Amino acid sequence: MTDRDATGQGSAMDLLERIGSVVLPVGIALYALLYLGVQQMYGIFNISPEQAGIDQATMFGRLVGSLILLILGGSLVLGALVALCWLMNRATLGHAARLARAVRARPWAAAALGAVWCGATYWGFLGYLDLDEGAGLASVVLVAAVIGAVSFLVPFRLLRRRPAGRAGMRVVMAAFTGIGLGFALIGQLESDAEALAATGRGSIVLSLAGFQDQWVVAAAPGKGTPLYGGTPLLLLGEHEGTYAFYDCARRETFRRPMDETVLRGIELEPDHDEGFTCGTPAPSADQGG
Repeated sequence: MTDRDATGQGSAMDLLERIGSVVLPVGIALYALLYLGVQQMYGIFNISPEQAGIDQATMFGRLVGSLILLILGGSLVLGALVALCWLMNRATLGHAARLARAVRARPWAAAALGAVWCGATYWGFLGYLDLDEGAGLASVVLVAAVIGAVSFLVPFRLLRRRPAGRAGMRVVMAAFTGIGLGFALIGQLESDAEALAATGRGSIVLSLAGFQDQWVVAAAPGKGTPLYGGTPLLLLGEHEGTYAFYDCARRETFRRPMDETVLRGIELEPDHDEGFTCGTPAPSADQGG
């Protein structure tokens, strides 16, 4: 092996290590926050994922699928940003790249940028706590700057002293990026679940999170007489021999034994338009229809 080959292999391994140090913390943080988001999503219907028959293995598979879809979408965005930065550098005759290197070479400037970035990720957490009502862009920037300056500026400046510290700063920023994105997804999942519970209209975000937007008509065994007035019900899942239903018209979640219920008119992710309503309330759950 020549010195050139060894140098090329080292550069490739260094690039993979850099990518891994960013992607892995983002993925772990997103997975943890998506898990919390799924619990919040089913909590809108007053049940837990386990009560809908979603065990740990099922949830792991669904969340991994969601992460893969997020990676595919994120890769497109990242690729577009890289192309935009390249075009900007070409348009400025290389001055943009030299400016970026100059900022990285100044510890306080690099620490300040990293601090503001990590502070901005707290906005998703503040939204999760419902503390961002009526806030504008200026408020977001101000809160990010204050949080970043108080909590991250000095630690990041100390980390910039050594190569290991700079790598650690990169990992911390990637982890906080994943946490910020995760809290933003939690807010969107909760909002879309509330819309589904109120209007019966699902969303692509719920589908990406593994929520099955499946509507059925419950019927009695034998003659198949429709129950609850034949109102379509959202099938949340099944657990320990019972179905979990949500009646959108009555805003009520209830359970029925599987051996006393036949599912008819099954629709997975029906195409409900903007004018769709849940209809008139069905009879109460303790009535046969």
